[in-house]
Amino acid sequence: MDFVDQATRSRMMAAVRSENTRPELIVRRFLHAHGYRFRLHQKNLPGKPDIVMPKFRTCIFVHGCFWHHHSECQYATIPKTRYEFWNEKLLRNVARDTENVKALEALGWRTLIIWECQLKKGQDTLNQLLQQLC
Repeated sequence: MDFVDQATRSRMMAAVRSENTRPELIVRRFLHAHGYRFRLHQKNLPGKPDIVMPKFRTCIFVHGCFWHHHSECQYATIPKTRYEFWNEKLLRNVARDTENVKALEALGWRTLIIWECQLKKGQDTLNQLLQQLC
């Protein structure tokens, strides 16, 4: 049972971005400010990583905690309405993410995942990212 009409729900879901999300823009601005250059959303790589740094052979995924079902995170709750649908969908997302990371590693790429909740905690996550790149 949905609490809004179909047109409203459609408009709400259309506003959900898959690229250029706020957490992604935070990471991109931070990297750029520190002199790193990168490519965005490379379609030729498995999973179309959010940020690709060819010089470091590194792919960075900036995951939203809800959509990628970050385990034990307060933002990764499953909606109570249509529970089965959402549970299956989020589990498929997690499985797809795992397969994409494995495929990238098989191609010789290093993968880093930054979670939305980590960015909300402050600058430490971004500083750790710099340490992992060096």
